[in-house]
Amino acid sequence: MIIDSAAFERYRRSPNEKTTLLRLLLGTAIVIAFWMAVTALVLFAGTYAYIVWRLPGPSTGRYMQDFLASPVGILTALTSFAGIWIGLWVAMRFVHGEPLSALIGTGRRISRGGFLKGLVAVLITSLFSEVLLYFLQPEIARGPIAFSSWLLFLAPIVLLAFLQTSSEEALFRGYLLRGLASRFDSPLIWAALPGLLFTALHWSSASTLAINACVLVSIAAFALLLTLLVYATGNLSAAFGAHLGNNLTGFLLISHQESYNSFALFNAKPLEGPGWTNWDAVLIAAIGIASTLLTMLLLLHRGSPLKVGPDEP
Repeated sequence: MIIDSAAFERYRRSPNEKTTLLRLLLGTAIVIAFWMAVTALVLFAGTYAYIVWRLPGPSTGRYMQDFLASPVGILTALTSFAGIWIGLWVAMRFVHGEPLSALIGTGRRISRGGFLKGLVAVLITSLFSEVLLYFLQPEIARGPIAFSSWLLFLAPIVLLAFLQTSSEEALFRGYLLRGLASRFDSPLIWAALPGLLFTALHWSSASTLAINACVLVSIAAFALLLTLLVYATGNLSAAFGAHLGNNLTGFLLISHQESYNSFALFNAKPLEGPGWTNWDAVLIAAIGIASTLLTMLLLLHRGSPLKVGPDEP
């Protein structure tokens, strides 16, 4: 499986002369500031509305945690990722003097074909990994949401999940990767640093060390896949689709986290819960890596009908 680097070389050379390391650090700080500000606004305003309007959800006395665990809290929390897009627009416009669309690729547009291929490939391999996880831990129960309600919330969740996943890709595989690659030749800098940052953000204080380790290994493998998609295409479209497919599986089909199971048709044993052994953690990591490798074959192997192609300027 040989990947032509021509598309990525066009992408990494596309930043203007204002993309210095200092400006990249300043732009990153701006994005984080907007992300935190919007998140704080969403959390406090949402919690206030949850208390005053007595919205449906848990009532343990920990108001913010109850709000975030409620159905409306999950949807509201996803809107906080709009802060990343706002911060990226500000950074690109006023720090780098470039349009926001420059982060998408040299063609400055989302490729519908690349997006759909990434989405379909990950949905296929996510189902494959869920089958393996079922054999490991068959404790799967029907979720509390009625099917009619699930259909009602389907479109809003897809749109909000796309807001979340696209913002993360635009930041980690777009802004940071593109900016670092324009300054440094080594992939240990432009690929590894954004990937490590992305992976570290998924640490969960509610999970054991072993489960955290297996989850982070799986996410690091997935981050590598997303980076390879950008390298092969010079565009974020396939990464947009792949990341969306991964998150939609957990949001809408089979949830492995108690905090995100309000809209899932089925709930599996939560990863942050007790009862997981170190051997379970090793197997979960192996399943995650195997699923990512299969996705890689579907999207990058020359004989695959889902193979993604380079972005054209």
